[in-house]
Amino acid sequence: MWNYEKRLQYPVNITQTNPQIAQVIISQFGGPDGELAASMRYLSQRYTMPYREVAGLLTDIGTEAPEMFHLRGLRFFLAIYPADSLRFLQLYSSI
Repeated sequence: MWNYEKRLQYPVNITQTNPQIAQVIISQFGGPDGELAASMRYLSQRYTMPYREVAGLLTDIGTEAPEMFHLRGLRFFLAIYPADSLRFLQLYSSI
């Protein structure tokens, strides 16, 4: 079902941090309209779907493509500068 290959599609060379972009990325990770929420909506809807074929499709969308792949990309961006991400999360959660 899954084929995991640990490599980046393109080389990455980051020279400086950008807190504004970090805020957008973090909101896409766990915000109300973020990728995790979208994945959970697909997975939750499958239980009320009367057609098994469509329920299977919702499972595939929620677990494989594209939502979980988007989360993996967001995790990569947040992991580049973990100390800055942690400081930002602490500031962001206190607002």
